[in-house]
Amino acid sequence: MFTAMKFNQCVLQDIPGNHNENKVWKWHIQDPASQRLTWNKPPKSVLVIKKIQDASLLQPFKELCMFLTEVKDMLVYVEKKVLEDPAISDDENFGVITKKFCTFRDDLDDLSNRVDFIICLGGDGTLLYASSLFQESVPPVMAFHLGSLGFLTPFKFDTYQSQVNQIIEGNAAIVLRSRLKVRVLKENREKKARVDEKSIILTNGDNESSRKAVQYQVLNEVVVDRGPSSYLSNVDLFLDGHLITTVQGDGVIVSTPTGSTAYAVAAGASMIHPNVPAIMITPICPHSLSFRPIVVPAGVELKIMLSCDARNTAWVSFDGRKRQEICHGDSITITTSCFPVPSICFRDPVNDWFESLAQCLHWNVRKKQNYLSSEDEEF
Repeated sequence: MFTAMKFNQCVLQDIPGNHNENKVWKWHIQDPASQRLTWNKPPKSVLVIKKIQDASLLQPFKELCMFLTEVKDMLVYVEKKVLEDPAISDDENFGVITKKFCTFRDDLDDLSNRVDFIICLGGDGTLLYASSLFQESVPPVMAFHLGSLGFLTPFKFDTYQSQVNQIIEGNAAIVLRSRLKVRVLKENREKKARVDEKSIILTNGDNESSRKAVQYQVLNEVVVDRGPSSYLSNVDLFLDGHLITTVQGDGVIVSTPTGSTAYAVAAGASMIHPNVPAIMITPICPHSLSFRPIVVPAGVELKIMLSCDARNTAWVSFDGRKRQEICHGDSITITTSCFPVPSICFRDPVNDWFESLAQCLHWNVRKKQNYLSSEDEEF
């Protein structure tokens, strides 16, 4: 198990020498770089996530697993379908190592309280996948950049042994990446209504017992779009129970600060550092010149429903997965989760983020303006 620093706090204090009756509010702003990984006891187990069907990751995967098992004497968890790859299962030499692994299946086995930390080999998708495996507390995640973009994967594999040793020793900074808790409530249409002998429609009532509820933990974003329909998406957006707007366009993105540099930034949103407690609401191709992306406090509750006069249904996905149709009467409720993803930093949260902006998104790249000499100024 590990511990991490708390969020910023605002407290009411008495100021020495202040004899007025009024109290003084003071912010205690925590430096993001001060968030450190601290082990309560030495880690003994590790989950290794490898991108499936990627031949370039086979050798790094084998090297890492051998190092963790043989050198560090750690209990290694690996997804069963990774070991079913013929390039791994047919390797007799590596087979001796795989017999020491603990395997699991996605959506079947619960890894809660079994894994001390996670190592991801691949791109940003591996970190998103690792997050989806844990519906509550998530172990610290160390992500190696072996994919295409790598915005969320700050570690290079060349010096993996020394870097893993630092993590095991607890010598690392972390950033707590907030997640969204999403609850999808769907009408049970098979039992929604029945017709009696006099052709009168009898409903079961609008209580949740007649509905199906599913919950998700989302690291990047929830996307509601028009799907295959040619009509505008027409959905109502509620904040803390109040209707704030109706989205008419291709759809809407509700994202975390981590997700602000993913689909949201492509739709025109600002980029927000993951230490900022916030939720972003970004329209997708809105049919309005004044519908700009907005940022709301992390503590609010958002609710999305089809408008009563919508011409078509909508579709929703969570970090690009579990895509499903949303019909009239269904609802999507979104709040900030109590269970963030502790992402291990290469240096610290601030430097890692700006490094990713520069290297992955080429933020503010421009040819510099030439120096103007005194002779040039005369013309």
